[in-house]
Amino acid sequence: MAEAQGETALTRGGGRGRFWTLALGSVGVVFGDIGTSPLYAFREALGQAGGVRTEAVMGVVSLALWALILVVTVKYVLFLMRADNNGEGGVLSLAALSEAAVGRRTPLIFGLGVVGAALFYGDAVITPAISVLSAVEGLRSVPALANHVTEGVVIGTSIAILIGLFLVQSRGTGGVGRWFGPICLVWFVAIAGIGLPHIVSQPQVLTAISPHHGILFLLHHQAVGFFVLGSVFLTVTGAEALFADMGHFGRWPIQASWLFFVLPMLVLNYLGQGGFALQQIALAHGGAVENADWFFQMIPVALRVPMVVLATMATVIASQAVITGAFSLTNQAIQLGYLPRLTILRTSETQAGEIYIPQIALLLAISVVLLIGIFKSSSNLAHAYGLAVTGTMVVTTSLAFIVVTRQWRWPMWGALALIAPLLAIDVVFLGANALKLFSGGFVPLAIGAALVFLMVTWTRGSDLIRRKVEQDTPPIEDMLPLLASRSVFRAPGTAVFLTSDASRTPGSLLHNLKHNKVLHQSNLIVSVEAGPTPRIAEDERAEIEQLSPDFIRVRLTYGYMETPNVPRALAALRRRGVRMEIMSTSFFVGRRTFVRSAHSSLPPGMDRLYMWLSKNAADPIDFFQIPPGRVVEMGTQVSI
Repeated sequence: MAEAQGETALTRGGGRGRFWTLALGSVGVVFGDIGTSPLYAFREALGQAGGVRTEAVMGVVSLALWALILVVTVKYVLFLMRADNNGEGGVLSLAALSEAAVGRRTPLIFGLGVVGAALFYGDAVITPAISVLSAVEGLRSVPALANHVTEGVVIGTSIAILIGLFLVQSRGTGGVGRWFGPICLVWFVAIAGIGLPHIVSQPQVLTAISPHHGILFLLHHQAVGFFVLGSVFLTVTGAEALFADMGHFGRWPIQASWLFFVLPMLVLNYLGQGGFALQQIALAHGGAVENADWFFQMIPVALRVPMVVLATMATVIASQAVITGAFSLTNQAIQLGYLPRLTILRTSETQAGEIYIPQIALLLAISVVLLIGIFKSSSNLAHAYGLAVTGTMVVTTSLAFIVVTRQWRWPMWGALALIAPLLAIDVVFLGANALKLFSGGFVPLAIGAALVFLMVTWTRGSDLIRRKVEQDTPPIEDMLPLLASRSVFRAPGTAVFLTSDASRTPGSLLHNLKHNKVLHQSNLIVSVEAGPTPRIAEDERAEIEQLSPDFIRVRLTYGYMETPNVPRALAALRRRGVRMEIMSTSFFVGRRTFVRSAHSSLPPGMDRLYMWLSKNAADPIDFFQIPPGRVVEMGTQVSI
């Protein structure tokens, strides 16, 4: 399936030219995060090694290279990108694929999906802060500016850049997005270029490609080595983007960009930083060497300011990719029922994936500014980074096991032979990053825990309301004989009754009969459901069932990557014989008001949170894109 999607992405726009366009685009969007890791990853890992010594440098470089090989290349590029959901990747896509493979939403799959999504938000908060801070801190490496670039200047400049980035989100990224690929292309060539001279001057660093350097370092340093592993993991943060952005660029362009361009450039830079550190050790003649900002220090002084500017642009692109990913993940979570409806604005008339969610943008902006103000430097923020990403990786690997065994039908021994080593690597990195829990790692966990509680509250509350509706409203089939026999006024035209369960009689229909004693000549019972796939073909969108001469049941299904447009879907039904004119149709929508009962079925706190979420959810009229002038709202009160 992944191969078919990759071929479709290539052939749709014209073969080889389309392939290179997608490959260039992936360099800017997919690899922005992992491509800016050299700014701080090597520095932080070497800082945990207990001293800048030859064995520490060789060990850190070796561990970094093999983390890129095993985690990114083997796990994500060669394996997980084959476990796509009709071309889409990401933790929620994998959760939906697992549900489809099992045939239902199990507590395990739901729990893994919720935890993975919640931890992603923790990553989305930290990535912009640490990336931009690390780039701006590079100004301190310029001798002429060193005395003027104080901590306040770094913090103020970083916050200003990120606030500007968040302010332009509502305008969309289509205009500047075309520059992401070329800028990051220059960035990767530049980081490889500054590394090469130091590899040439210290060719022994090339032996760090052998894993024995990393293994020996871990064996000899034990507890210290475990701390180093936690910082080495910073080299692979952003690996989830390879999987999550597969639907935008296709499998083959991303794989080609990584294997033949991005990975070699990153390897050259990490080897170059290692070579520069070895050179400083040699110049010290046995004296102590302090840990430094190796990335910027190894750049010739004359080129540092241009490199800081380029690094800042690259980190802004990395931040934009994470922010866009948060919007996309939120849209998926809403469609899958994990989150309440939020206001989703489209920022492009041609690109369906370009959306803007004001509430998420505001929360991310506030969180990022707070993080920068609290942690003040990229080194401090590095302690908070990693734990959320490793947690997401553990979730992804666990869901992949379900897909491999239940959908691909691999034998258990084969699945364990592949998944067990990958999961073991994830767990080791998770344990190493857990050591940073009290020095900053609690931040993404706290964000994730809050979001898990929110998602669980929403899903449990929604299930409770669904059961109440089933108890309080009769099946529509049982009501049809009564509706046909009652002498009520028949209004001309069509009435559309929106309901969450098309098998039950909509509450708005019952209230319209009770209070207005009116029934339209033609009535549609319409429900909107989320499918287990990213997108639904237009000819498969609607399921139509003629219940009686004047009642039709319509089930509309949308993929979790789509935004519902009910009027457009109903207008398309005319091609299938359903007679209706949208502009002369009345839409009846039930408006529920929740009150807290004395014996709530939800745990304390959850009931109040669910009522608050429901009250602040986006208006279904806006969410389903229904013309407001054609809507009739019928209010009901529900106790929870």
